Amino acid sequence: MEIIEKIIKMAKENNGVVTTAMIVAAGFSRGNIKYLVDKGKLEKSSRGVYILPGVWDDEIFNLQNRFKKGIYSHETALFLWDLTDRTPNKYHMTFPLNYNLKNPKEEDIQCAQCKKELYSLGLTEVITPGRHIVKAYSAERTLCDILIPRSHVDIQMAAEAFKRYAVRVDRNIPLLSEYAKILKVEAKIRAYLEVLL
Repeated sequence: MEIIEKIIKMAKENNGVVTTAMIVAAGFSRGNIKYLVDKGKLEKSSRGVYILPGVWDDEIFNLQNRFKKGIYSHETALFLWDLTDRTPNKYHMTFPLNYNLKNPKEEDIQCAQCKKELYSLGLTEVITPGRHIVKAYSAERTLCDILIPRSHVDIQMAAEAFKRYAVRVDRNIPLLSEYAKILKVEAKIRAYLEVLL
């Protein structure tokens, strides 16, 4: 019974969530998960993700747990950085260029791909509304990404994002300019910043 209590404790210390990977890494067998689910001590949230009964199911965390190469980007990153009020109706993730998008698309994820040298540009971590840490592009990288024509981000959403960014105390204009140069959206970034700053 000691193992069961340790797994429950792991979940409690991780905002009520435990993954198969965490349990295996701690040296426990996968059979313990089935036992806990059968006893009603854990609920299956998604493949490899289990939650304590009564814990809010964090879909953003679950999807990233399933698609570890996916980085939250575009409208989803704007939402996670509080640069928009709109909750995404589809989550947007960016994957490496050679990644097979079949499974993420089946989960209704809006997928983008980028070259290896740009994939980790601005990669950071952010806390979801469910209090879990996920990978996302920084606010600066995201602001550049939404201005790339093929991103198809609504112009009002972009304008709102830049307004919110301009009043943030943690804004980093030199970094934003550096990313704009790399992603070839300098003129567009300059146009927004001239109006707001």
